[in-house]
Amino acid sequence: MKNVATIIVNRNLPKITDNLYLKLKKNNPVSDFFVLESGSDKKKISKFCTWHADSKKIKKNGLRFTRAINYALYKLSIEKKFYNYKYFFFLTNDSVFKNYKIVSKLCDLFEKNKKLAILYPCSKNWGEKKLIKKKKLMFFYYIQGNAFMVRKDFITSLFETAKPNKKNFLFDGSNFRGYGLESELIAKAYSNNWAAGITNSVFVEHNENLLLNSAEEIKTEGFDLSLKLYIEEGKKWMKKKYGFDSKWAMQMYVKHFYDKFFEFNPELKKFKI
Repeated sequence: MKNVATIIVNRNLPKITDNLYLKLKKNNPVSDFFVLESGSDKKKISKFCTWHADSKKIKKNGLRFTRAINYALYKLSIEKKFYNYKYFFFLTNDSVFKNYKIVSKLCDLFEKNKKLAILYPCSKNWGEKKLIKKKKLMFFYYIQGNAFMVRKDFITSLFETAKPNKKNFLFDGSNFRGYGLESELIAKAYSNNWAAGITNSVFVEHNENLLLNSAEEIKTEGFDLSLKLYIEEGKKWMKKKYGFDSKWAMQMYVKHFYDKFFEFNPELKKFKI
């Protein structure tokens, strides 16, 4: 039985998705692979499509990355496949790797670090790269990216406080575009004695030209408007749910739990930034 479920999110870019799927599948025999169509047109579905979310609302607006993750996990759950895996690797179809033999490297870090709940491959453009250096892994309280792996036991540990469904299986689906949701998830990790890390054992880059040049084909807003709405809607969600007026306040909230984690786990201070 394979330990990992790799889930790729597509919206109307089947050739890009198919290419990523084939490269990953060829180089990562430890994983099963799934493709979620986020409201794609019927003629623009990946030939490796696993699930097609195609309600009128989703066709119009898509799911966005965090809602797509919720949807995929929910589908695995109702298909009785969720508990088959130890780890879930989520990525958007614009993910680009120099070397596609990556899943085992990520799994090895989880196996060696039992408190690790969430793991992001680094980008060569991230400042965090300078902090990790030769250590391969460091724990962070702020991470943002569209490719990451999660430990199943962390996800199930959250079931005690919220019954999972397709809108909130892992992320709060009321925040449509997802601004701030990665911080909320990291706060949930550290407050429950788990950690979130970045590794330079694997590097991932994202082809931003897809959104810049293919917004019409993807059926989404252009880059500038998308970014504007992402921040505006996320700040409203943050204010309503937490009373925070800024992302900075959210980050200080996460850092509080981050610092407490190392007080409870002093043997892990080598991973603290």
